[in-house]
Amino acid sequence: MAERLSQKQNFLKGIITDNPVFVMLLGMCPTLGVTSSGFNGLGMGLATLFVLLMSNIVVSLVKSQIPAKVRIPAFIIIIASFVTIVEMVLEAFIPFLYEQLGIFIPLIVVNCLILGRAEAFASKNNLLSSIVDALGMGIGFTIALTVLGIARELLGNGSLFDIRLVSEDASTLILFILPPGAFIALAYLSLAFNKITKTT
Repeated sequence: MAERLSQKQNFLKGIITDNPVFVMLLGMCPTLGVTSSGFNGLGMGLATLFVLLMSNIVVSLVKSQIPAKVRIPAFIIIIASFVTIVEMVLEAFIPFLYEQLGIFIPLIVVNCLILGRAEAFASKNNLLSSIVDALGMGIGFTIALTVLGIARELLGNGSLFDIRLVSEDASTLILFILPPGAFIALAYLSLAFNKITKTT
């Protein structure tokens, strides 16, 4: 019972109290680089969630077989293997998203969120706890990227998941789909998220 409660708290921690983007500010490269639309944010979030989940599973299973001196390189090889799978699947089945995400897909290999969870959690905990941790952190990361992408797309382009909500003649704040807009939107969303989560 106590273990189940701990796993539930660990799951919610990744989504709320230790959200990778809005609280811990991890993975800023893809967060700021690809969230010009809700679709891009969701795609990158799900790709990262898959890699995080699978790498946590493998690290948790083989941790006792990896010598301490090569622990980090071994984790990177495991992560890179799953990133390659994601890249090949996106290129084959969702080429539009593959083109949009571009170089940020292979950069998942060095995402500090994934390597950090492998080193700090999966290598020290059992399989079930590692899965719960990966799901919590991955879902939190996906939600954050999707919300940021939606906010930027709505403000900067007047659309939602590429569906136009306002006429093309309507004025939009184009700044929000440009790189500086990513910083502004992230700052305001982080402020709002932290205020809401600390008052509930």
